[in-house]
Amino acid sequence: MTRVTHYYIWYRIAGDPLAARAAVDALRADLFLHAGVTGRVLVRRDDPRTWMEIYEHVADVRLFERELAAGIARHDVTRCAEGGVRHTEPFVAPA
Repeated sequence: MTRVTHYYIWYRIAGDPLAARAAVDALRADLFLHAGVTGRVLVRRDDPRTWMEIYEHVADVRLFERELAAGIARHDVTRCAEGGVRHTEPFVAPA
């Protein structure tokens, strides 16, 4: 039985927030198109430069991670994060 995985990706944005949002929205659209996963973006309440992308209920982890890497490269999403650092945290429900 495959365990559904939830991805939480957080980072501090660098540069123009509108350009960052456009890149992240393009990435999210790609992930929906190529992996069937819908994502959303949250902004930290006390720090509007800290963002979190959330992708829940990922059944095909290999496909998602492949498409995530491809979309990040395609839309140059790392340029939107301070130092190019995005923290990816995968979670599953306890057994």
